[in-house]
Amino acid sequence: MTCLHNVALLALGLAASACSGAVVQKEDMLSASGFQYRPADTPQRVAALQKLPAHRFVRQVRDGRAFWLYADPTVCKCIYAGSDDAFSTYQRAVFQQRLADENLMAARISRDAAIDQLELGPWAPWGPYYY
Repeated sequence: MTCLHNVALLALGLAASACSGAVVQKEDMLSASGFQYRPADTPQRVAALQKLPAHRFVRQVRDGRAFWLYADPTVCKCIYAGSDDAFSTYQRAVFQQRLADENLMAARISRDAAIDQLELGPWAPWGPYYY
């Protein structure tokens, strides 16, 4: 029971760190795209942060100027604010990252298929030593 409990805790920790890593990468991309970091360091900013949907983009127009807000109440407890240009730059960066991820996945699948075609003789898992 203890071993199973430890494995479950390890899996939960790995999943949490993967999510945290994805959020940190997103925040890096936001900053690189021109979004400004605004910490929720006053009661008014905390209240404003809580009114926004978490980890979602919201477009607002004030005084004739459009801007985008991204609220992160879990990792940085902050809001990222950016212009339409910053949002467009961010969307392009996300698209490029997804394209790179898909290309990497395709390359790995191709590599794995090529490895499966190799004749490894007795060293292959299906060889005579494993029967």
